[in-house]
Amino acid sequence: MDEEYDVIVLGTGLKECIISGLLSVDGLKVLHMDRNDYYGGESSSLNLTKLWKRFKGNDNPPEHLGVSKEYNVDMVPKFMMANGALVRVLIHTSVTKYLNFKAVDGSFVYNNGKIHKVPATDVEALKSNLMGLFEKRRARKFFIYVQDYEEDDPKSHEGLDLNKVTTKEVISKYGLEDDTVDFIGHALALHRNDSYLDEPAIDTVKRMKLYAESLARFQGGSPYIYPLYGLGELPQAFARLSAVYGGTYMLNKPECKVEFDESGKAYGVTSEGETAKCKKIVCDPSYLPEKVKKVGRVARAICIMKHPIPDTKDSHSVQIILPKKQLKRKSDMYVFCCSYAHNVAPKGKFIAFVSTEAETDKPEIELKPGIDLLGPVEETFFDIYDRYEPINNPEEDSCFLTNSYDSTTHFETTVKDVLALYNKITGKELDLSVDLNAASATEQEAA
Repeated sequence: MDEEYDVIVLGTGLKECIISGLLSVDGLKVLHMDRNDYYGGESSSLNLTKLWKRFKGNDNPPEHLGVSKEYNVDMVPKFMMANGALVRVLIHTSVTKYLNFKAVDGSFVYNNGKIHKVPATDVEALKSNLMGLFEKRRARKFFIYVQDYEEDDPKSHEGLDLNKVTTKEVISKYGLEDDTVDFIGHALALHRNDSYLDEPAIDTVKRMKLYAESLARFQGGSPYIYPLYGLGELPQAFARLSAVYGGTYMLNKPECKVEFDESGKAYGVTSEGETAKCKKIVCDPSYLPEKVKKVGRVARAICIMKHPIPDTKDSHSVQIILPKKQLKRKSDMYVFCCSYAHNVAPKGKFIAFVSTEAETDKPEIELKPGIDLLGPVEETFFDIYDRYEPINNPEEDSCFLTNSYDSTTHFETTVKDVLALYNKITGKELDLSVDLNAASATEQEAA
């Protein structure tokens, strides 16, 4: 281990593994270490016995739940937008050859006490029961404007400079009602709060276009895809990628102590009496707790069921977003459901997650609106975890820390964090202008 590396990465969570893979592909010499004897860190995937031990304190789950090894329960479950940044990263790095994907059946939004399919196009807007007749027509006009909008074609702008005009101003031009704005902003554009209304409209329009393009890609019921056997496959796929490009992986390395020189710059990592030297450190918050601050907490419930979520057209995989305004909360709530169709549970079993930014110490009460949508549940595990963000200056200490995972059940925020960190480490933007059609493996498996 007494060698010199360009970068040492600590922790094999998904963010760390993506960064490690990208840097290896760039030709950097990378050493990747983890104090655990398994991949994934906070974003690991557990079988039933491990899940039971973690939340119930023993390793004897009841027999009626099925065979333990047939469960792959992701601790940070997130769907991928089919045309989104993560899929582009997977294609850019050729990680797609290590993974098989399947389209997600449904994308829904909670509105006035009911679950509705999220309309993403002008045709769907006219069919949606989220809106009355006249509102459907107004929404249809807005959707057509978004679909036809091309940044480099002024004719499609209808006199609006979306880099200057706010989202609120664009929406008011179409006279949309508050409930319509609510589902467009939170379930289509995937904003987590309402500050986007006062920001330039270009970001929201791009997000809506991404949703519609992703939906069209596989002609499915949602814009999302998900790996067979769950997300636990992703860190391992990036580990394989890193190894192909000369990266070194070491699991089960105790301590992993970051070493600093007199000026406060990191120069290496010591484990079991050996020090590996490096120019830069990348790690999750748990490896350098003194360089992060707590910014919130995520409350979540993991539920095992033997049926699809009611009112989702028997979808075997689905996301439901409950906008904060509908719940009179400060933050949105998310429901994620996957099943044996994605090989994450035994035949006939479904795994549902309900998550939100915690506002109290009582997840059982706080998550009730989401849990109430699930129908009968065989087993529920509740959990609250702290969310951290780095407070250090990487230019001074050469340490690049990832943020903790948020409560969303899609990858768009996570990938944003990774790409921003990649930019800080390398000083360059990652080119994601890949030909999405070239990803034949992803295409065929998800179709």
